[in-house]
Amino acid sequence: MKPADVAEFFKRLAKERPAPQTELQYINPYTLLVAVALSAQATDVSVNKATEALFKIADTPDKMLELGEAKLRGFIKTIGLFNTKAKNVIATARILIESHGGTVPRTREELEALPGVGRKTANVVLNVAFGEPTIAVDTHIFRVGNRTGLAPGKTPRAVEDKLVKVVPKKYAMHAHHWLILHGRHTCVARKPKCYACVVRDLCAFKGKTTLG
Repeated sequence: MKPADVAEFFKRLAKERPAPQTELQYINPYTLLVAVALSAQATDVSVNKATEALFKIADTPDKMLELGEAKLRGFIKTIGLFNTKAKNVIATARILIESHGGTVPRTREELEALPGVGRKTANVVLNVAFGEPTIAVDTHIFRVGNRTGLAPGKTPRAVEDKLVKVVPKKYAMHAHHWLILHGRHTCVARKPKCYACVVRDLCAFKGKTTLG
């Protein structure tokens, strides 16, 4: 996709959603970190249902550690891989208390050193909690990047690196959310809603759908 088309692509997404936000519910950087970690291989809807009650009683590492792994499992048992995730959340709480004064670190290296926190989770926390112009490539962004021709790549990291290069600076802060929301609600996996897409004329996808 040509630079002018990329700029127009994001201009239209920005007009469609002027103030994009994560659909995960959170209270502070710590609960955001937990929510994003729990969302791996799970939907935001399922995570929000589980964390609504959880975050009322455990919204800090100290409170999470006090809750304990067994009780935490009870809150998140409807989420996939809940046993492993519970273990990681408790281990992370302990590390945050012992090594970071109970606060969420603001560097990628420190975030990725936490149990169960990979590059995607770190990117979300850096972007949403700390205002860094990072791009966390999930299944939606991976699909949109490849399908549209915006940032084709064989791996999430390849798509991320391409997006970092091509996204105009003025759109960098919210590019992550615009692409996720576009993939989640319009450029869906099985039958994209091309007929309702604001960037369809810029998109390289050859199998565009029509209404009806």
